[in-house]
Amino acid sequence: MNAILLAAGHVVMTCLLAGAVALSLLLTMQSVYTLYIMLYTWDRPEASRMAKAPTRFLPPRRSFTVLLPARHEEDVIQTTIEGVVRANYPLSLLEVMVICSIDDHGTIAKAQQKIAQLRHQGVENVRVLAFKNRPITKPHGLNVGLRHTHNEVVTIFDAEDDIHPDIFNVINTVLLNEPVAVVQGGVQLMNYQSKWYSVLNVLEYFFWFKSRLHYHARLGMTPLGGNTVFFTREVLQRVGGWDELDLTEDADIGIRISLLGERMRVIYDDRYVTREETPPTLSQFIKQRTRWSQGFLQTLLKGDWKQLPRLKQRLLAVYTLGFPAMQAVLGLYILASVLMMFAFKVPELVALLLDLPFYLLAAHFILNVIGLYEFTDAHGLKPTWKTPLVMALGYLPYQWVLAYASVCATTRQLRGINNWEKTQHIGAHRQAGKLEVKTPPQAHREVEVVSSAHRQAEAFEATSLPTSRRENGFH
Repeated sequence: MNAILLAAGHVVMTCLLAGAVALSLLLTMQSVYTLYIMLYTWDRPEASRMAKAPTRFLPPRRSFTVLLPARHEEDVIQTTIEGVVRANYPLSLLEVMVICSIDDHGTIAKAQQKIAQLRHQGVENVRVLAFKNRPITKPHGLNVGLRHTHNEVVTIFDAEDDIHPDIFNVINTVLLNEPVAVVQGGVQLMNYQSKWYSVLNVLEYFFWFKSRLHYHARLGMTPLGGNTVFFTREVLQRVGGWDELDLTEDADIGIRISLLGERMRVIYDDRYVTREETPPTLSQFIKQRTRWSQGFLQTLLKGDWKQLPRLKQRLLAVYTLGFPAMQAVLGLYILASVLMMFAFKVPELVALLLDLPFYLLAAHFILNVIGLYEFTDAHGLKPTWKTPLVMALGYLPYQWVLAYASVCATTRQLRGINNWEKTQHIGAHRQAGKLEVKTPPQAHREVEVVSSAHRQAEAFEATSLPTSRRENGFH
């Protein structure tokens, strides 16, 4: 009997080890591929050149609609409005729409206060749009804003964004020179020393916008970022606007525009990035990552990506949208592997194969350290000797936090919970460096300013879209 039990135990252990080795090899291949696309623009001079902004700007011709969706952003909205209207671009070619739910009295009051100040200075191209219908989500607000504006190029900035004064000149020049309907600008978190996780979060953005998105654009499967993205109004109308129930409406609309075969241009030029902040607390960071991970799962399960014409595009979509699930598996695998090191004795070759993901994690960490110094050098920042040490101590915990957020996202999706968990903003990135802003000429300023939140709500009372086709945003 003992012999049978021992034999059965041996078989079970062999199967477990075989499964662990297979999982280790799968995670290793995934890590190698991730390293490849993180370094994509560094390895290809042509891709690096395409990432740069034009060296000379053409005269302003394109008109821009700036959508500023905001919810409980009293602390940051006024500075963002100021940054947009003080851009180096004719105000006659800009319209700015701050979009809030009608119950967000604080943000509406702060926005109206800023608008009143600007009106006294002759700036009359900023309005507040208050909507009262559900869902109270960013994509719903964007669809409402789209219907109440008219300029030919539509862009989104988040309520805490610090934009570069020449960003409209950059995009105007690109759109006049190239036959593209979408331009994704660079977005960069700045406050890399605020919290232990901040530097790793900052570097994720750095590699995503500086390299990975260019790879996506080349293959024609581009999950766009949530701001500093510029659409022609025509392409937004063709694709039907934003999916109001998708927690990552930005990635979703990027994939749906990819289905149209539209070429997208991605620009990450350190000089012109939009500056943002990392979430101020760990709980806020987990909420943000949970929302993103669940949104990717939603977009994956919707299945629009299945209509992409090429196998490479479809595989890239599955890899990208399923990446949060891979992070969860990797985090759990690392923890299980550490325990196995002390609990089990295995052959040397098996141990070597099981450790492969650790070696790739080490390579990722080294790449992040190199990225830290490139990022800080590009933005005139000076990391202390403590920063790489904080990165080293926090690297594995950071992976576990991402894994935990992915597990939370999967649980929420299985339970049918899809409410929007907002990330708090306090303007920490505005302490990490200032942009020099020039005041544009004060002539030729148009568009009505509504002086109170109550009157604004009456003037722009918006309605929800039909629930039967809400994912299209239009009917």
